[in-house]
Amino acid sequence: MSQRFALSLPSHLSRALQQPARQLAGARAVSSLPRVTVCVRQQSCRPLSTSPVCYKKKSKAPADDGLVQDSGPDQGNLRIACTEEAFDLSILEADCLKALERLTHELGELRGGGRLAPHHLEKLGVQIKNEKTNKKEWYKLHELAQIIPKGKFMQVVAGDEEHVKALMSSIRASPYSLAPQPPTPEEPTTITVPIPPITGETRAKAIKAATDAANKATTAIKRARTTHHKKLRKFQLERTILPDDLVKATKLMDDTIKENLADVKKITDSAKKVLDSPQ
Repeated sequence: MSQRFALSLPSHLSRALQQPARQLAGARAVSSLPRVTVCVRQQSCRPLSTSPVCYKKKSKAPADDGLVQDSGPDQGNLRIACTEEAFDLSILEADCLKALERLTHELGELRGGGRLAPHHLEKLGVQIKNEKTNKKEWYKLHELAQIIPKGKFMQVVAGDEEHVKALMSSIRASPYSLAPQPPTPEEPTTITVPIPPITGETRAKAIKAATDAANKATTAIKRARTTHHKKLRKFQLERTILPDDLVKATKLMDDTIKENLADVKKITDSAKKVLDSPQ
């Protein structure tokens, strides 16, 4: 019968002898495992900041002065020309003066307060038969006869005796309620036209005609303003004039129109007083 003997060793020697064995067993176990390759992806790091990225500071845009930016000397010359044209009121003043002259002329024809005047007969139309073409043609009375005022009547002297009948027909058909007297044997080409007296009706017609003439002049002046204002509006849209100059030019235009309209009223009121006064 065999006997087993146990050898007792100190504890620190026992642990020292067991440690290499454990390491050897662990190495064998690791070597038996398959090899695994681990790839580590590098991630970009983002700072924990909410501040925006700083970019280059942009230059400030030039202040808008209401003008097209200069592209050369031509643009500058255009601006100067437009500014001068905006302040040029020669055409506007000429149109206003023309309207005032026409008003003065029409009111001058009404000076008699509705009383018959030579210019009333001169404008009458006369129909004359042309012997060559056998057709009737129209003429103004002053083209066929001469009108001579004689106080309370007027004489219409025909250039041709054959025109006397047509002249008398035209005078009778006029809106002035005239009764022409036929020529005498001593004066076969002279027609006598008595001038009717002034009445309240004829005076009222003259005042109405003066009012109509004033309205025509006012319309003509306002039309001239519209034409000039369109020019200023064009410069504004094209931005070829400074805003301050545009305001000044507009005020200058309005002042000119206001003065001319005041002249129309002054001339018309003066004429109406004369027409309404007893003759």
